[in-house]
Amino acid sequence: MDMAGVRNRRAFLQQITGGIGTAAMADLLTRNGYAAEIRKPHFAPKAKRVIFLFQEGAPSQMDLFDPKPALREWHGKPLPASLTKDLKLAFIKPTAAVLASPRTFQKYGPSGMDVCDLLPHTAAVADDLCFIRSMQSDQFNHHPGQLQLFTGHNQVGRPSMGSWVLYGLGSESENLPGFVVLSSGVGTSAGTDNFSSGFMPSTFAGTQFRSAGDPILYLSNPKGISALTQRSRLDAIRDMNAMRQEATGDAEINARIHSYELAFRMQSSGPELLDFSKETKATLDMYGVGQEATNAYGTNCLLARRMVERGVRFVMLMHASWDHHSGINQNLPKIAKATDQPASALVRDLKQRGLLEDTLVVWAGEFGRTPMSEMRRPEDAEGAGRDHNPNGYTIWMAGGGVRAGLAIGRTDDVGLNILEDRVHVNDLQATILHLLGFDHTRLTYRFMGREFRLTDVHGEVVGKVIG
Repeated sequence: MDMAGVRNRRAFLQQITGGIGTAAMADLLTRNGYAAEIRKPHFAPKAKRVIFLFQEGAPSQMDLFDPKPALREWHGKPLPASLTKDLKLAFIKPTAAVLASPRTFQKYGPSGMDVCDLLPHTAAVADDLCFIRSMQSDQFNHHPGQLQLFTGHNQVGRPSMGSWVLYGLGSESENLPGFVVLSSGVGTSAGTDNFSSGFMPSTFAGTQFRSAGDPILYLSNPKGISALTQRSRLDAIRDMNAMRQEATGDAEINARIHSYELAFRMQSSGPELLDFSKETKATLDMYGVGQEATNAYGTNCLLARRMVERGVRFVMLMHASWDHHSGINQNLPKIAKATDQPASALVRDLKQRGLLEDTLVVWAGEFGRTPMSEMRRPEDAEGAGRDHNPNGYTIWMAGGGVRAGLAIGRTDDVGLNILEDRVHVNDLQATILHLLGFDHTRLTYRFMGREFRLTDVHGEVVGKVIG
């Protein structure tokens, strides 16, 4: 069909639908938060965007950020029953022998943040970080723990944190998704549930990107299909989808229209995003791009910076796996080496570009590890690991209105339970939303006759972390 025929067909469709294609697109943009004037923060935000560095599998807090020298006294012996009587564990018994950490620690920053020898790059930016050493989750297995961290509840089917942020703030980018997911390492227990839009329209779901080639599979046109031909096809599909949406009222059709239009715009913006040729060698080296141990995570961290520069609202980096049930003393150094330099480079790079002030960076796993050892191979004396522990683990935050150079919370001498400043996962979510300008109790979505929110029916803003 020649272009005159295409124009005539489009004119006919617009006449019989009353310009429904344009109306449907406008409706999509307003309903799904892509027009900034539709949904606004409840109060002046300190952060405009979020980069969430998800350390899947649960990093061991007493081997990284929360030193417990008292464990040496208990090494190889069970803890007193008074400490473990109500303890729920995934794989070991509360009477399991204690495993002391071989790591050495130094204090950094104005508050004397403890950082272990495996994380020298993180230690170098300690002045820019806020540590929470008293995190708590209700879940002690990975899938429900990850669901609670990202959706506020342990049930499948609720929107993820990134979806809530996109729903509340909309996207600043016309050519990239507002919520992007990058992954490295070996899989996650909750998988796509960590970035699902749940009962919200799929427009709010996280979009998985690849760090090489097409950012999304099949984004490029097949051979012989020009941009003009692709545009005319999408116009026809949009018009027909708009007619169907008018007839059914199905919001998912609007989401489909938006995804097609965004994919078309990404055909030019996507390759540019992945082109590091204009990055300086110093920047690439800082992230560890091209170095064997750090290339995968370093590439994703650099992409995260490039994405927020281009208006992406929520970037989620998933790196697996920190799940060290065995061989923790052999495996923890490897994953620390893979992630330490890139994560700290991200903080430094954002800061030097003036982006850290309004970009919130969060480094967290779904829970922590036990001070007791797990021996999956009793015959292997060097193969000890640690079980899951949702009580008293450590995360860090940076930028976006967070107080820098601060450590809050305290656990007991063996790192088993919280003594001061308990911060529940829902409290963390409430705080993230607060930094973005939202009262977490008022950012709601109506579904099946009920107002839902990210923090479920819980959550208190942690005022101590806010600068």
